[in-house]
Amino acid sequence: MGDDVRGAGDTGGVDAAGDDGERDVTGDAGAVRATRVLLAEDQGMMRGALALLLDLEDDIEVVAQVGEGTAIVPAARAARPDVALLDIELPGCSGLDAAAQLRTALPGCRVIILTTFGRPGYLRRAMEAGAWGFLVKDGPVEELAVAIRRVLAGERVIDPVLAAAALSAGPSPLTGRERDALAAAVDGATIADIAARLHLSESTVRNYLSSAIGKTGTRNRMEAATTARANGWL
Repeated sequence: MGDDVRGAGDTGGVDAAGDDGERDVTGDAGAVRATRVLLAEDQGMMRGALALLLDLEDDIEVVAQVGEGTAIVPAARAARPDVALLDIELPGCSGLDAAAQLRTALPGCRVIILTTFGRPGYLRRAMEAGAWGFLVKDGPVEELAVAIRRVLAGERVIDPVLAAAALSAGPSPLTGRERDALAAAVDGATIADIAARLHLSESTVRNYLSSAIGKTGTRNRMEAATTARANGWL
């Protein structure tokens, strides 16, 4: 798949997936509908390249492409994919948050997280969000096609190296609110800014940040945020 496999169009909207019909795969038992795939990736050229490669598979059809996390659920409702391939770092909404939203909005759609960020914390969060697969973008597209088929057949497909790392790393020490406060602090926001963004009092934000700093063993909220992101806790 190369380093950061992404593709066509550089807008955050939904890219059309070719003609309006469904692709049929003809085998011994007659026509079988191809697996419908939604692809969420913020880099347009890479998104299009991956879509083209997947469309070369006889039994896979990319029916929707999006470049923003907030576009995933609306696109899935419109295209009704069998499998959604989601990057983690997306504008508007992360692939991890979108996976949790898809589980509610379209329970029949199975999610595979596909990312360059092979962090144990991300794997744990992906599984909590209901993802069926978690793959790092360093393998050939044929392996991704196999993973799509396996997930559709009811198997969970996890990068084995990352799975071992996640087991040894243990769970995130941060609570949900501590994670929210740190995430809001990443861009250098003030306590007042964070409090307004999270609809909390400034004293409560300070308490969450102080607790997060202690749990990450760092000296300030920026170091805490950096450490948390490096471990996949944000």
